[in-house]
Amino acid sequence: MAGQNDYGVSTHKTGGDLYQEALVALSSLVMKRDKGEQFEFASHYIKILDLEEDISKLKVIHVAGTKGKGSTCTFTESILRNYGFLTGLLTSPHLIDVRERIRLDGVEVSEEKFTAYFWWCYNRLKVDVVILEVGLGGRIDFTNVVKKPVVCGFSSLGYDHIEILGDTLGKIAGEKAGIFKLGVPAFTVPQPDEAMSVLEDKASALDVNLKVVQPLNKRLLSGKKLGLDGEHQYLNAGLAVSLAHTWLQKSCNLEIPNLNQMTTVLPEPFIRGLATASMQGRAQVIPDQTGNLVFYLDGAHTPESMEACAKWFSLAVVGDEQTDSTSESLVKGSESKLEKWSGETCQRILLFNCMSVLDPLLLLAHLRSTCAKNGVDFEKVLFVPNMSMPHNALVENKDDDSSVDLSWQYTVQKVWESLVGEEDGGKSEVFSSLPLAIKWLRDIVVDSPTRFQVLVTGSLQLVGDVLRLVRE
Repeated sequence: MAGQNDYGVSTHKTGGDLYQEALVALSSLVMKRDKGEQFEFASHYIKILDLEEDISKLKVIHVAGTKGKGSTCTFTESILRNYGFLTGLLTSPHLIDVRERIRLDGVEVSEEKFTAYFWWCYNRLKVDVVILEVGLGGRIDFTNVVKKPVVCGFSSLGYDHIEILGDTLGKIAGEKAGIFKLGVPAFTVPQPDEAMSVLEDKASALDVNLKVVQPLNKRLLSGKKLGLDGEHQYLNAGLAVSLAHTWLQKSCNLEIPNLNQMTTVLPEPFIRGLATASMQGRAQVIPDQTGNLVFYLDGAHTPESMEACAKWFSLAVVGDEQTDSTSESLVKGSESKLEKWSGETCQRILLFNCMSVLDPLLLLAHLRSTCAKNGVDFEKVLFVPNMSMPHNALVENKDDDSSVDLSWQYTVQKVWESLVGEEDGGKSEVFSSLPLAIKWLRDIVVDSPTRFQVLVTGSLQLVGDVLRLVRE
């Protein structure tokens, strides 16, 4: 006879079956509602489960932004965990498994706990601090059910999801500013004037002390490097330091120097947290099992983040900033540090896709021009469809399928050809599936003395799909 566990979940099926059922149910809830309905549903669900009081007791750091908010949350969580606090981290989207979105004390929640209804597990674990990354916007995002966070943060704002958030920086900033709460302090990185004006007006109306933070000074790390690679991460790290410091001051009795007193070096837990922070799909380097094939992964999908991605890739491939922390070996027993190769022994390939609501001309123009300024060009460009769907908890693998609609990929290819001209345009190709593109890449490196450096960007879903295939 089928029984039930402590959370009222039937136990007659295997753990894997129950987990898959939970993902199916979760995906159906997400896909059937627009953003406003999702927020109302989340609020209603919390009331039904009588969790309003429990959630109000959580000591929350709430972070919104267009780019960098996930990195900021990751840095902040790592700092506070290195102070010895039990942390809860919620980020989005996931790349491979939906459980990536939820980390308890730095570890992804298990399938068993996820299946057994996460909120019950979460409340029973009684975390000391929760770092919440806004999913989309802020005002009607489901994370905004938190009524009184300890502190709020805003990473860099830009044009993204304009079909939902609005077509001007002012409108986008207005949606992001929805996480402001009466009297709750907030920090922001420097913003474009139009966006900053809106943030300041919204903050003033709610008596919010809004402070602007600058990029973290490298000397404060006492010779260490950030765990997340790329120069742009020092801006996110600066915001994370301010958020973590404010939370520490307001939520515990630890004696730590004021921010304006940290002029020579950060406290050791801050340094350790910033240096050990990790996040998939952001400036991540993964050698393939074939040996001479290396994937450079970054989920950039806005013009500004594409430029940052191009700078990072350009520096990485010429060997200027290759570190152990940015590489991951997939071959047991092999060296984890990437060798430095000169441009004469390497070929650079771009593997690209982006959502059809985005402007591929803006993205590819920023990417190409920034790479060119740094002396990097692509010998080949591959355009592919994604395997997974955004906002879907399930992953549906799509191998070679002659029925798949490639019209968008051909459109993006034409955009690329318009940028590089007819001669170089012949170096691009559309593949009907990502697995076929990966197979082609692995085939060309066989018995080749050349190292192939593949930049994967334009879509977090594409990055997650590549991660999944490379690790299989």
